[in-house]
Amino acid sequence: MSRPDLPVIDISALVAGDDPREAATGIDRACREVGFFYVTGHGVDPGMVRTLEGLAREFFSLPPEEKAEVAMERGGRAWRGWFPTGAELTSGRPDAKEGLYLGTELGTDHPRVRARTPLHGANLFPRRPAALGPVVLEYIAALTSLGHSLVRAISVGLGLDPGAVSSRLTSDPTVLFRIFHYPPTNPEDGGWGVGEHTDYGLLTILHQDHSGGLEVKVGGEWVPAPPIPGTFVCNIGDMLERLTGGVYISTPHRVVSPTSEGRLSFPFFFDPGWDARVVPLIDPGGSGASGPGPTGRWDGASVHEFEGTYGEYLMAKVSRVFPRLFEDQGLGDNGFGDNGFGDNGFGDNGFGD
Repeated sequence: MSRPDLPVIDISALVAGDDPREAATGIDRACREVGFFYVTGHGVDPGMVRTLEGLAREFFSLPPEEKAEVAMERGGRAWRGWFPTGAELTSGRPDAKEGLYLGTELGTDHPRVRARTPLHGANLFPRRPAALGPVVLEYIAALTSLGHSLVRAISVGLGLDPGAVSSRLTSDPTVLFRIFHYPPTNPEDGGWGVGEHTDYGLLTILHQDHSGGLEVKVGGEWVPAPPIPGTFVCNIGDMLERLTGGVYISTPHRVVSPTSEGRLSFPFFFDPGWDARVVPLIDPGGSGASGPGPTGRWDGASVHEFEGTYGEYLMAKVSRVFPRLFEDQGLGDNGFGDNGFGDNGFGDNGFGD
């Protein structure tokens, strides 16, 4: 049996606001069959992407004590800033990466910031390189626009009105952005950057440098998802699987760390609104699918058992990724840490590409 390839889909017409059906057909097929696909013709400035990559390399080359000036401990409930290698967990095991947690820039006057809502607030940008902050905000704006376009295509692919998913879930999306650095590893250490996991939310849009290392589990086989110049890798998350009643699959994936040089990756998460309740939007029986059921997940969990808002789901996940920081920020006092979601397999890292 030949190894399956991940599809590459031209979305230039979709981004231009023209007929979305061609892109929607390709995305729909990819979401049903593999849960991963590349997009080209996305309209994001390649010069900005190159600049961001260069600035990220400059930041991660700084001494630890300087990077610690923007440590996550300083970000409070906004959950922004730098963490060192090994501080983030996947399935209880430390990841072989360091990173910056970022997201939509919100001032102190924003209602959710005033309400001390977790994961909402201002970013922590480093002193050096000074240009990193402005470029990150430009990148977040560009990929937020791309996320809205892709969600429109997903709606059409499901046979719905182009605005159906957006009106239910992403008119005010939860937007989180990560910059990860995987240091070179010793092959004798196993070479794992991030273990097997699925992503939490709706849609992940990933830029990765030339190093490779991302692998996708398709039909029980690990398939490489190497970088293709000028593209982003997209994959669906747990909430899109739930939204479609299992028609789309949140596919497990992992990262094998490079052994000769470091790796940079830039996962952007375009997710349901914080207060949105994610319930099936289509009838699986009418879509030629079998509906909710086991998908071969490593954790034995089913996203179809979840009830509540996306914010509740996300916080239950976060409580397991940085458990000490979660408690230090007092987030366990608001009920997110003991709502039972962490006991049924929902506690694995979905921030790890």
